[in-house]
Amino acid sequence: MNWIHLSTAADVDHVKKASFEKPQVIFKHSTRCSISTLAKSRLERGKTPTGIQFHHLDLIAHRSISNLIAEVFDVQHQSPQILIIKNGECVFDESHNGINMVEIEEQCMA
Repeated sequence: MNWIHLSTAADVDHVKKASFEKPQVIFKHSTRCSISTLAKSRLERGKTPTGIQFHHLDLIAHRSISNLIAEVFDVQHQSPQILIIKNGECVFDESHNGINMVEIEEQCMA
């Protein structure tokens, strides 16, 4: 898994713009949460689909960026959380044990 790390408002803007070219996945990760660590591990062990960019946000270090993501993409903040961004909008979000690579790939290709 080649994570693209998010840490600035400009990074969030880049994700939104890039989503018009290919699906963008944001994984909001809490380094203090065992469920979040488990979800991240499951994603990293899975086969990474091609044609999708994966972004990682350490929401403990960058809580303001997590809040910005919730505002920009009109989603409720959760942790851990996956958001799929296509054409500038969040088209899918999932949290906790619902996070899995098969569903991410299916939703990105829909």
